[in-house]
Amino acid sequence: MRKITQLFLSCVLLTSMAGIAAPAPPNIVIIFMDDMGYGDPVCYGGGPYRTPNIDALASQGMRLTNFYAAQAVCSASRSALMTGCYPTRIGISGAFDHNAAIALNPKEETIAELLKDRGYATGMVGKWHLGNRVPFLPLQQGFDEYLGLPYSNDMWPVYYDGTPYKYDTANYRSTYPMLPLIDGNTTTRTLNTLDDQATLTKMYTERAVSFINKNKKKPFFLYLAHSMVHVPIAASPAFKGKSGAGLFGDVMEEVDWSVGEVLKALQENQLEDNTIVIFTSDNGPWLNYGNHAGSSGGLREGKGTAWDGGLKVPAIISWPGKIKPGIVSSKLLSTIDILPTLVKICGAKMPVQKIDGVDFSKHLLGDDNFVARDEFAYYYDYNNLKAIRKGPWKLVFPASSRSYSPPATIGNDGFPGEYSTESVPLALYNLYNDPGEDRDQKDQYPEVVKQLSKIADKYRQALGDGLTKSVGTEVRPAATVR
Repeated sequence: MRKITQLFLSCVLLTSMAGIAAPAPPNIVIIFMDDMGYGDPVCYGGGPYRTPNIDALASQGMRLTNFYAAQAVCSASRSALMTGCYPTRIGISGAFDHNAAIALNPKEETIAELLKDRGYATGMVGKWHLGNRVPFLPLQQGFDEYLGLPYSNDMWPVYYDGTPYKYDTANYRSTYPMLPLIDGNTTTRTLNTLDDQATLTKMYTERAVSFINKNKKKPFFLYLAHSMVHVPIAASPAFKGKSGAGLFGDVMEEVDWSVGEVLKALQENQLEDNTIVIFTSDNGPWLNYGNHAGSSGGLREGKGTAWDGGLKVPAIISWPGKIKPGIVSSKLLSTIDILPTLVKICGAKMPVQKIDGVDFSKHLLGDDNFVARDEFAYYYDYNNLKAIRKGPWKLVFPASSRSYSPPATIGNDGFPGEYSTESVPLALYNLYNDPGEDRDQKDQYPEVVKQLSKIADKYRQALGDGLTKSVGTEVRPAATVR
């Protein structure tokens, strides 16, 4: 009788358990800005324009104050987000134009492919910049649908004042085609004027909201990669002239509106509590564009450099009910860490080939003592190891660098100023008390210089270094575009 009773209770328990649905994997939304500096959102000290939706996202989640893009340039940075790798590991550098000879290798496993294998619907809207033709477009890299530009919005034959160039082989900008707007794998039209560019933010936003509405009953991954605030900046009539802070302020308020529309779509579909929203930028501001560029928040230099103004970017992560609201984290993290973290949370498989990112989900979910990353390699140019960070210390290696400091000039109203070039000496900075990187302490801390130099040698052996002519043993080739 006891055995029969136990058998009956076991059947009841199994039946009850079968009726309990497993927790649905969270939806993922990544909003990736272009050239937005560390000091641009109001919650990072920006203004005098308003960014209430970005600020609200920060207040309901975690605002990161020590988050780094993998490189301070478009294609390299985006390859890192997609693959979890330092760009140099996968043969990527610079910013691809329509004649680029390389692209992201389809053999690399992207975050979209990994989530798609987990059963996610995957959609991308906006700037891709990892290959401008089949077989290197988003649909061949794991996305179910795509609408956007294949590269930067300044790669077109239009002068800074909006007038078309006359074709002249001596002027490389005049040889660009008009900007192709691609839907799926097909160019549906071109963008020919600044007024056309003013439609981008609204167009991207409407497509992103449509994707959410269409996939609300299944787990989805939405990658919304805005073309703004990269020059040439442009705002729609609903926002142009409305911020009181010039055109850059208008553009900031429109992209903030876009964030709000995405969040509203999640709320209206009752998806907010089961959606991770990540807001960040591909690199720092393009400072020589003056009032059409953003702010590094007082950090040294900007885009196109290995100084912190080029790589340290705003980053906000929200997951209501899972991430405590109003958290400010100073943990060292990077774009390359997003892939392994989301793969862990979503129960997807990690890439087969080696990556560089680390999983920081424990920290996201409340473990303040968990340290996922304690070092970071600053690569720039083709494959130059410009600096190494360990804890608070950053060791900068001798090299030539772009600079926005005098004799460089600052442009205005869409026209760029001229860069200068500086010879950077070996230097050691404590970023905790010297975030502006202007007090060299190598002579006071020779043991730290020695420690970080050994770490640099590890990266040189694995990933190479053009400055020391080191060839990395772990570098994989980019795809060749024929």
